[in-house]
Amino acid sequence: MSKVFEIRSLRKEYGGLPALELSELDVMQGELLSLVGRNGSGKSTLLRMLAFLEEPSFGTLKYFGGADPRREVTLLLQNPYLLRCSVFENVTLGLRLRGDRADLSARYAEAMKAAGFACPEAMASRFSSQLSGGERQRISLASRIIMKPRVLLLDEPTAHVDAASELMILDTVRACLEQDTTVVCATHDRQLFAGFPSVREVELKRV
Repeated sequence: MSKVFEIRSLRKEYGGLPALELSELDVMQGELLSLVGRNGSGKSTLLRMLAFLEEPSFGTLKYFGGADPRREVTLLLQNPYLLRCSVFENVTLGLRLRGDRADLSARYAEAMKAAGFACPEAMASRFSSQLSGGERQRISLASRIIMKPRVLLLDEPTAHVDAASELMILDTVRACLEQDTTVVCATHDRQLFAGFPSVREVELKRV
């Protein structure tokens, strides 16, 4: 497997106070990495840095993908935001912003089915205000996987969903791994990926 991320002597501070310290970590292409640890250990902070939304205060974070990691790495937040528009518009927004409008309907349907929606067409015209919490989370996930990311970052993706939605989200993670997508997930649940053939766990400590 090839290396996707290389972290050395990483430290993140806010207002001079440490939020994360990580001496060394390599993330490999196609692996499932589970980030565990207590609240305040820096799991979400690390995900934001892996998504290049924040920069380290000290140390190095190297990405070995394409020239622009923001086109290859995507982050699903714990409480994702959906626009006040249709499900179709939310899921395809990233593609449309890139000017990539080829076969939008087919790609929408593929991403929605991957996120556990048996009938994507029936969801297309619904608005975000009409959705349950589990549906919102899975639609947000579909809006990420439609982009075909090289790296999928998940921040507590099953924290506020019902059991059925959790199973569908886990099925989506399996499908991504089968396509050699690297998945890094922050979770409080050490048993979340118990049924997966291979998962590497990294525990972060509070600074």
